[in-house]
Amino acid sequence: MELHKEQALIEAVLFLESDPVNINSLAKISDLPVDVVKPALEGLKEKYTRVENGIELIELAGGYLLTPKEILWDFLKSRYGKKNESRLSKAALETLSIVAYSQPITKGEIENIRGVSADGMLKVLQDKNFIKVVGKKEAPGKPVQFGTTKEFLKTFRLSSIADLPKLDERNTERFELNG
Repeated sequence: MELHKEQALIEAVLFLESDPVNINSLAKISDLPVDVVKPALEGLKEKYTRVENGIELIELAGGYLLTPKEILWDFLKSRYGKKNESRLSKAALETLSIVAYSQPITKGEIENIRGVSADGMLKVLQDKNFIKVVGKKEAPGKPVQFGTTKEFLKTFRLSSIADLPKLDERNTERFELNG
């Protein structure tokens, strides 16, 4: 089945979208059935794996996104890297990794693992839209619980939390709550 026009339409939609788009949304936007969108995406994936293409189609945060190939990032980042985005400090990365691996998790639990106050780091991570409040814990005072966002998945090129690198035994113990 030739899907040249359908594939071109899906490609144009993905080009115009800045966030990952799931298959159902692609079908709705393009007015194509899901059973046409899926093979069109497969065709695009195959097209972009060729060396002469500078972009790739990736599955990210439950959707699809056109992005520069990873091997080109070093050439592109000086001009096209995110402006006004400071890098995360070691403390912010540590806090983010605790949230990612232990979510949902409360501020008190993060502080128990880190051994220091987490107020500043939680604010930084919320400001960057990497974490958000995902609920309240059934405990005295009903403390809020934090989890990661789609922006976190997008920034770290993860399709889901399950794609986080697996922790070895030593590191698994670091993310467990003490008492």
